[in-house]
Amino acid sequence: MRKVDLCSSSEGTEVILATSSDEKHPPENIIDGNPETFWATTGMFPQEFIVCFHRHVRIEKLVIQSYFVRTLRIEKSTSNEPDSFEQWIERELVHTEGQLQNEEIMAHDGHATYLRFIIISAFDHFASVYSISAEGIAVSNLS
Repeated sequence: MRKVDLCSSSEGTEVILATSSDEKHPPENIIDGNPETFWATTGMFPQEFIVCFHRHVRIEKLVIQSYFVRTLRIEKSTSNEPDSFEQWIERELVHTEGQLQNEEIMAHDGHATYLRFIIISAFDHFASVYSISAEGIAVSNLS
């Protein structure tokens, strides 16, 4: 099996929920593969979005490109529905003035069908996520 970016919309992945949406910067921008687009929060924290893989996957590495994100929690679910999430990863990100935050996470026990990304706090009133990528393999289809 070959490793692919499991978070790419071209792999069938979808953002199925976001707690805020701006028509100029919708949540789908996170997985569209375009480095110029992003999802913008609309203030107030926490903010979150859920990614659906539409299959069971094993994630080995995550890369999150963002701006102004301070505390990020990632939860995962192996259910066929977006429920029964368990906390998986939590990180304090470093503020990088004038450039994107590029957080690379080597994943352990990365089996999932859904990921929930929760921006718990930010360095400003607004934060943005430019992209997420998940290197790994598809394990099986949902039954």
